[in-house]
Amino acid sequence: MKKALLVLLSICTGISLQAQDAGREADSLRYVFGRQKVENSASKATPYADTLDTGNPGVKVVLYNNGTYRFVKDPSLVAADSVFTECWDTRAVNPYREDPDSIPDRFSLWIVDTLDSYACPYVVHPRSLFGYRHGRRHQGIDLPYPPGTPVAAAFDGKVRISTYVGGYGNLVVIRHANGLETFYGHLSKRNVESGDWVSAGDIIGLGGSTGRSTGPHLHFETRYKGAAFDPAWIIDFETGTLRHRLLKIRSWYFNPNQRYVQNVDDEDEIFRTDEEDRLMAEEQAKKEAAARAAAEAAAMRYHTVRSGDTLSGIARKYGTSVKEICRLNGIKETTILQVGKRLRVR
Repeated sequence: MKKALLVLLSICTGISLQAQDAGREADSLRYVFGRQKVENSASKATPYADTLDTGNPGVKVVLYNNGTYRFVKDPSLVAADSVFTECWDTRAVNPYREDPDSIPDRFSLWIVDTLDSYACPYVVHPRSLFGYRHGRRHQGIDLPYPPGTPVAAAFDGKVRISTYVGGYGNLVVIRHANGLETFYGHLSKRNVESGDWVSAGDIIGLGGSTGRSTGPHLHFETRYKGAAFDPAWIIDFETGTLRHRLLKIRSWYFNPNQRYVQNVDDEDEIFRTDEEDRLMAEEQAKKEAAARAAAEAAAMRYHTVRSGDTLSGIARKYGTSVKEICRLNGIKETTILQVGKRLRVR
């Protein structure tokens, strides 16, 4: 139990483990932890009363007015991460100039760990999905949203854009420490400015119908390095839950025709890491070797040498050859057979 807790702590806070034999346990726990769903915390937000230091300079304890607490990352250290300086533009919707083909074919992205929080922007059945719509790319999901309803940030992060942008109308874009960006469009009011730090559940604006909009709704996008993918890969909007803490992204997610597909078998493959693939391949190889050994053992046959037996006579009896019997038993054709000796004949 103690070792498991140490492994979990290493995943969440970056603390190194001294025990060399914890590697496989960490891989296993990482997979289980990454597959966990996360409940919507938007309705549970409460003002905080104080913060406390911990033994890790990158981690603080936040005390809330309702007597609860949680561990959080120190914003001053998070702010120093290059993710908040590289390709940082407070007006360009896509500040990245990378070729989409340069994005790796497969990579892991931690959406939240125990030091991050999550809040569903709005729990509702999406109205317009990711993909092409009327011949144009629709790079997010439209959520029916009553005008004036508070809009919450989905994850902790730093506001990159807070301005009026063409078809988006009033738009807020938040960049998160994992490189992910979330977009909140058609707002009637923006409550944050570029450079503001927000936590999941913080109110960043009010729902509306500004820009190119046919009625009140929230246009929500998820992008990585400027490339949009279906937010449904991350969030189940009908329940408000985060599908998994760890997302295994494939390059084809960024295809505008590729929507989320709910298939358990596919998800098992998608969320495995390269190390987990290797471990699973090793385990499969062991199972196959054991199966071959069992099949071979089941097919083995033996003959107990009797007086007058010869290798040629034994071979004829079992439909095999003298050469094969010699090979199986490590003997020669000239070996004198001893009565009572067991010979393997298959």
